[in-house]
This record gives sequence, structure tokens and C-alpha cells, in this order.
Amino acid sequence: MGRGNLTALKIAALSTPGRYGDGGGLYLQVAKGGTKAWLFRFMLDGRARQMGLGPVELVSLAQAREKAIQARQLLLDGIDPIDARDAAREARRAEKASAITFKEAGARYVATHRAGWKNAVHVRQWEQTLETYCDPILGSVSVAEVNVGMVLKVLEPIWLDKHETASRLRGRLEAILDWSTARGYRKGDNPARWRGHLENLLPRISRAKRIKGHAALPYEEAPAFMHALRARNDVSSRALEFLILTAARTGEVIGARWSEVNVAEKVWTVPAERIKAGREHRVPLSDRALEILRTVPTEGDFIFPGRAKGAGLSNMALLGTLKRMGREDLTAHGFRSTFRTWAGERTNFAREVAEQSLAHVVGDAVERAYARGDLFEKRRRLMSAWAGYLATEVTAGEVVAIHGGLGR
Repeated sequence: MGRGNLTALKIAALSTPGRYGDGGGLYLQVAKGGTKAWLFRFMLDGRARQMGLGPVELVSLAQAREKAIQARQLLLDGIDPIDARDAAREARRAEKASAITFKEAGARYVATHRAGWKNAVHVRQWEQTLETYCDPILGSVSVAEVNVGMVLKVLEPIWLDKHETASRLRGRLEAILDWSTARGYRKGDNPARWRGHLENLLPRISRAKRIKGHAALPYEEAPAFMHALRARNDVSSRALEFLILTAARTGEVIGARWSEVNVAEKVWTVPAERIKAGREHRVPLSDRALEILRTVPTEGDFIFPGRAKGAGLSNMALLGTLKRMGREDLTAHGFRSTFRTWAGERTNFAREVAEQSLAHVVGDAVERAYARGDLFEKRRRLMSAWAGYLATEVTAGEVVAIHGGLGR
């Protein structure tokens, strides 16, 4: 047959086994069983070779002719079309093998840098922000395909209301994507870059708004709030009350274990890995805090168990309690500010006693080198006074008397 002799009708009618030429090296091969497939036959370096182009059920006559033309163009450049096809397949396999999702990239980034980070709290913050905000949108997306639109979809919903979190998250996105580029998982510009890029797409937040901090309850309203909270009979309510009484952080409370508590000494020792400052923190327990410990379930390791067996409360449990109380205007962390304001305005305890009660780092390096104590007994008196204040209404403007002294 000459060039272009095959037609759709002829192809359908052919049943005798053999090869039927269309011209230009393109052949239709009919097998004994009646199956039909395309072949491209050619000579290269004195050797006869043939390349399969696919079955007629999947590759039409027009498509087979186009494939044959592409093969002939490669031959003009001295390239074996079979080798070129195999190389392309291998490249696709290698690209697929090296592709990872954004969630995988984030996990590998955290694992790589974990040893260099100051404490386990920092690691947990990374993991929690990625899980909460990134995984629902980017988790299953190939890290190579993450673009500006996807990054904005993560950041825009929280950019105004949770700006500090959003700002840290943007930096974490940028770091993970830079790491992915360095490891060869993606190419091109970083869509999470701020300077000259996202700074032109996201609104600037004033410094005044940035430092507003967590929503806090005015201390004058704290006793009434605690009265309502104590009327609730569930584990998360007891955990929130315990958090307020101890001026602790959410992660410290939901991760609290019975092994950390010495009831006889009235002390809860929070290990360094759950303290933001990265050092062990002793918390004096008031009578009410001890009473809470006597009322919660004692099965398992966690003081405040969650729904999952062997686990503590989730990170959102305390916020859920506030929501059910109709106080979505507050955050659990904000009660630390409530305590600090009360201690500063209603007691005569020294500033460093209140700051130590919050597990804050006090003073510069030289000052800390000489102040090796943790002011524990003074903090015990302060936390006892705080528990007393929360249990009773106090006349506005009255300074709390601490054993008739200045509390210093």
C-alpha cells in the first residue's frame, strides 16, 4: 500500500493477520487473534527497529500518523524515538517518586529542625498550626503545586482576627516551601514570601491592633464568671477552672499528668518541654485547685482526660467551654492577663512574684544569674489570694491584704 492508503473503513474490515502499511514507516499490525495495533518501523545506524504506538481502540488513525511524524522528526536529529520515549517515561516516574504533599513536606521540615528548636512547646506549636490551618487546604496538595492562591486561602480567613497566628503561619509556610525548593521538590518563586510579594496582597495591620493580645476578662468580673463556671459539671470546665486558678497556659493544663502532682506538698511541677521558657516550672496549688484534683477522674495518666482513650483534652476543649457559656469574646490564654492585671492593681506583691507565677523570664541574663530562686513561697501566698478573690466578691478599689504585710 502507498502513503495514506489506510482508512477507518479498511482498518475495521481487515482481519487477516499481517502488517498493513500506511506510509512513512507507519503500519497496522493485525494479530492472529484479531487484535490490531500500530507500529512505526525505521532504520537507525544500519539496524531495523520498530516501536509500538498503541492499539487501534485507543489510538486513532490520525493520532497514529501524528505519532509517526514526531518519531521521524526525532530521527532527523539522530535521536532514537524508542530511547526518547523510554527516557520520558523514566523522567515521569522519577518526578512522581520525588513528589510529596505539602503535609509530608511540613512533617519532614519539622523533623529536620526539631533538634535545633528550644523546646517541645515550639515543636507542638508548629505541628498544631499546620494541622489546624494548612492541612484542610494544602495537606493533600503536591508541594510542587502550591501557589499564591492556595497560600492566600490559608491566610486570609485569619489575617485580621488572628493576625499574630497568621503572621507566624505565613513564616512557617515560607520556610517549608523554601526547604522544599532546596530539596528539589518544587521550583520557582516562593508564593509565601512577604517582602515584595504578599505584602502587596494582604492588608497591613497596625501595631496597635497587633499587640492587642488575647481577649481577656476584666478582673472585676472574674468572681462572677468563676461562679458560673463552677456550676458546670464536665471535665473541660474543671480544666478551665484549674487553668484560671493556676494562671497556666492551655498546653500546660491539657497535658498535665498525675505524675507531675505532689498532693502532700501542694505542688504541680510542669516539665520544661511544656513550658514556653523551656525550663521546669513549679506551680503552688491552692485549696480549690486541690479540690478540683480530687473531683476529676483518676483513670489514666492525664489529669483532664479527653474522649480518646489514653489522651488528654484537645487543644480546642477550653475554647469550646467558653463558647457553650456564651463567652466567645474570651480566650483561655486571656485569663493570664486577668490574673496579671489583678495582681498588679489589687495586691502589693512585687512584680517579679507575679511574673514568676506566669512562668515568665524575669530580668536580663545578669539579673537572672543572681536570682536563682523561684520565689515559691511568695508565689504560694499570691496564688492563694487569687483563689480567694475568685471565690468571693471584692469591693472595687480595695487592695487585698496578704497576712497583714506587703507580700514582698
